Amino acid sequence: MDLLIILAIIAIPAIAQVFITKNYNQYKQVNSSSNLSGCEVARKILDANGLQDVHVVEVRGYLSDHYDPSRKVVRLSKEVFHGMSVAATSIAAHECGHAIQDQKGYFYMRFRSMIFPIVKFSSYFAYIVLFIGLLAEATNLFAIGIALVSLGLLFQLVTLPVEFNASSRAKEQLKDLKLVNNQEARGVENMLTSAAMTYVAGVLSSVLDLLRLILIFTSNRD
Repeated sequence: MDLLIILAIIAIPAIAQVFITKNYNQYKQVNSSSNLSGCEVARKILDANGLQDVHVVEVRGYLSDHYDPSRKVVRLSKEVFHGMSVAATSIAAHECGHAIQDQKGYFYMRFRSMIFPIVKFSSYFAYIVLFIGLLAEATNLFAIGIALVSLGLLFQLVTLPVEFNASSRAKEQLKDLKLVNNQEARGVENMLTSAAMTYVAGVLSSVLDLLRLILIFTSNRD
């Protein structure tokens, strides 16, 4: 049973990553009818929502795109920043969706930011505590480790509505600003859905990992 859970923990995110990579590689070959780069798409969406103070910058890395709420910056990887593809348009719009969430004080985004320092601390110490608890056969210490791991799962669960909502906002903006046609909209849907599934896969893996730890805890108590 333990081996099956471990294999599932590894396999689920790997499968999700295959799908996002496949869709990205497919749609980065499809030129957008708007003839706008990811940077230009982001700028249009931000300006249309009164977010002229949010900058769009290029960063290194592969699919390293993200929105930085502390600095009010949309950071786009090189291929997305300069790309004029459906993939670049989708990703740029999604990150702008996060900027709009920030502007409107979206609850789940604020809550995630609030708990992030606690989760960062708990994630760092969780497996150290679990290892010591297992080594010392201290069930109480092991239980604390499980609780710390649970905080990480909570963070991932809160991340789900943040990501799905950002994608919904992205599709709405692309449609309202006429930045994609109907055929491209299907590509955008595929891109954003596959990206969202990576977060779902992360949650499922974390649930299985937590289940594995609970099974270890109950077997040690017995």
